[in-house]
Amino acid sequence: MSLPTFSTQAELFSTAGLSGSLFAPTDRYRLFAQMIYPQVAAARGELEKCYCVDNGRVAVEPVLMLGVSLLQYLDGLPDRQAVEMLRYHAGWNFALNRQLGDELFHPTTLVNFRARLMEHEQSALGFKTILDALAEAGLVSRASRQRLDSTQMFGLVSRMSRLDCVRESLRLALQELEPSVGPEARPGFWLEGWERYVESQIDYRAGSEALGRKLVEAGTDTARLLAWAREPSQKTMAWGPHLLLLERVFAEQFEMSGTQAAPKSKVELSSDRVQNPHDPEARYAVKGEGQKKKEHVGYKVQVAESVTQAKLEPGEPTQNFLTGIVTHAAQESDEAGAEKMAAEQAAMGMDKAPVQYVDGAYVSAEKLAEVQAEGRSLMGPAASAPQNNGGRYTSEDFQIEVEHRKAICPAGRENTQCSRLEEQATGKVTYRFEWSTHCADCPLQEQCVGPAQKHRSLVVGEHHSALQARRQEQTTEAFAQEMKHRNGIEGTQSELVRAHGIRRARYRGLAKVRLQNYFAGAACNVKRWINRQRWELAHARVQSVLAGS
Repeated sequence: MSLPTFSTQAELFSTAGLSGSLFAPTDRYRLFAQMIYPQVAAARGELEKCYCVDNGRVAVEPVLMLGVSLLQYLDGLPDRQAVEMLRYHAGWNFALNRQLGDELFHPTTLVNFRARLMEHEQSALGFKTILDALAEAGLVSRASRQRLDSTQMFGLVSRMSRLDCVRESLRLALQELEPSVGPEARPGFWLEGWERYVESQIDYRAGSEALGRKLVEAGTDTARLLAWAREPSQKTMAWGPHLLLLERVFAEQFEMSGTQAAPKSKVELSSDRVQNPHDPEARYAVKGEGQKKKEHVGYKVQVAESVTQAKLEPGEPTQNFLTGIVTHAAQESDEAGAEKMAAEQAAMGMDKAPVQYVDGAYVSAEKLAEVQAEGRSLMGPAASAPQNNGGRYTSEDFQIEVEHRKAICPAGRENTQCSRLEEQATGKVTYRFEWSTHCADCPLQEQCVGPAQKHRSLVVGEHHSALQARRQEQTTEAFAQEMKHRNGIEGTQSELVRAHGIRRARYRGLAKVRLQNYFAGAACNVKRWINRQRWELAHARVQSVLAGS
């Protein structure tokens, strides 16, 4: 598909010749046309990589596609309504350098445009374009303070039971095979399987014992189908995506016991197993316990935002902007998400934040030591030492200097021994401190030494000093005041959920959901930039009036 000719000097700001009367200097569509559209047009060089320059049917202008995508996420509209806005909305046409009545395109063109972005690894193009423009305008520093947090995102599928997942995977595989495997080539159990999994459904009024038998039955039927597909006589048969997925689901859910498939116990199931075959990348995750427990099947979204310390005037919009948005598997930890955020920001030309504000999920002894070695600061509370020793003293009650292999117990006595331990499999290093001759006559023995111990021993990680320092620091008022900079990320998450829809996936599959969130993040930055410019224009006008009086 070839690219059409393109000019940024067409008829800018000339919608029906009424731009001056319809759109005031502070109108958001005028500001979009003045501030955002030139940035979108400048991205055409990157968009060209998704098209053939001079061969094939002429494509719809990709600059228009990118601009429409930003506006539809700005206004929270689906594809069909976005095209309708181009049909009758003067503001949209003005913002995108169009005239009312210009030729339209079919809504599926937006679908194809997004597919091109993903195919050519340009999913972050819209977000990066706006971020670069903000940096050029001096609104975002390449090495700014940041705050980081994550939120859950529901996939466009429901969470299935194990039985449902296996049966649905089997149904999809049979339907995939049916057109390519003629009646004479089908195995003897084909008709039975087709009737059982394609034409029939489970009676969910059945008891748990009956449903358990159905799970064993589905596993055995899956094993038979996979064994048949692996036979040498079927070597010419192509394995489609649903058959490959069925093989994966079987491996995750069952173990073979003779000729029967035995379901794995719940403790044997992996956290990254398929929850629904219609979106295998949507994962199950749980957060919190008791009444605060939250479960979902979908993804996790990491959001990074710049932090300015300037005090705002009454009514002044925020000076902070999104500097990164990362979508990853729901069951992955926030520390893993932070690593992916760092990689994404580096790819976008951002430096590591000199100060990063986070919650406790991102803080560990290893991470504190790492950022300290880099000359940066990770501001977040460290988890308290585990209280599972019968109320006796924990590591927080000891003064430990791992670097000097020295520790002082609550009674003020220094350790007698220190051993360095290293796990061969993982390379993890710990230190074991012991007070072998001090505990027998110690007045604090009952509060410190366990009933089965002769003396107190303590095992800590190699970066325990950094962890201990943070636990002491977070009890101070200065730390509490500094951590107030983190609170704003909660409002940003709420804004992205309420205004830009990142709580629920529009599409299935990690790549499509990632693209959705990039556009949502770009739209959020566009909105904040426009609001900032509107306030500055209004503020300048007020100051001008006051100066004149």
